[in-house]
Amino acid sequence: MTSLMLDISDAYETLPHLPAWVTRGHGETPEDVAFLSGAALSHLHLVLKRDAAPHELLRERLALRAAELRVTHSGRPERAPDLRDAVNLLRDGDLPGPAGEVYLAWRCAVERPTSVASLQRALPDHAPEALERWLAVGQGAPVARAADVLEAVLAEAPRAQLAALILADAALAQALGWNHLVPLLSTGLKRAELRLIGTELHLACHRALHTAAIEADRLLTDLTRRTARLRAVAPKLRAKGAAEAVALFLSRDAVAPAALPLPDRAARRLCDRLVQLGAIRELTGRDTFRLYGV
Repeated sequence: MTSLMLDISDAYETLPHLPAWVTRGHGETPEDVAFLSGAALSHLHLVLKRDAAPHELLRERLALRAAELRVTHSGRPERAPDLRDAVNLLRDGDLPGPAGEVYLAWRCAVERPTSVASLQRALPDHAPEALERWLAVGQGAPVARAADVLEAVLAEAPRAQLAALILADAALAQALGWNHLVPLLSTGLKRAELRLIGTELHLACHRALHTAAIEADRLLTDLTRRTARLRAVAPKLRAKGAAEAVALFLSRDAVAPAALPLPDRAARRLCDRLVQLGAIRELTGRDTFRLYGV
């Protein structure tokens, strides 16, 4: 137990902490807001470069949050547990439904390195040429570039809010030199702010990114602690296929036992064992059709 506690503590200490003046700052002028968003993004950039950080899991959790917000903004009742069910319990031939499709789009968007091809997988209703043209709109600093892309997409296709948010976060990632899209603008912008244009939209994007980058940093710190516990107990697992199962838990928001590379009964036993060890959680509260995650 002592060794396990040290492993978790060490993993936590590898991540630098946000200074209080960033987390508590509330910019009143455009200059202040831009400064705070830049500081928060700069810190997140440094943290994301750390090998100890569970990058894939962070993107999955932020994709779920972005999908939930988008579904909520559209007036639908589904929340995160419903979206998990819609995607993770799909069987061959099943349709995920409108809310599930939003979640699948976000999962596809964060899964692979950002490119027009990967974005087209997430947004199949939009031609690659249109995606490439919209991404090329953004100019200047990262936040300004993302805001320009968001405005350009919504000006041409007002109902394409999902595409606009995914492309804006993709433009931000490209401008920051990140290989993968990280849902930030999509988790920070309010529904009404999508109607803004010009300077007002740029200011709203700065405010959204200040908030979203702080929340992403806190989530990453929490996930680093949790994944350190899972990595620490992994050598104790004797089941064949346990290493592959652990890799899935380290990269996926939620995993059904049937998705593990083990026979059904062995997969359920492994999940129960990891829950007992405090390495993963059961996410649904159900007795059947369970989902597990870090």
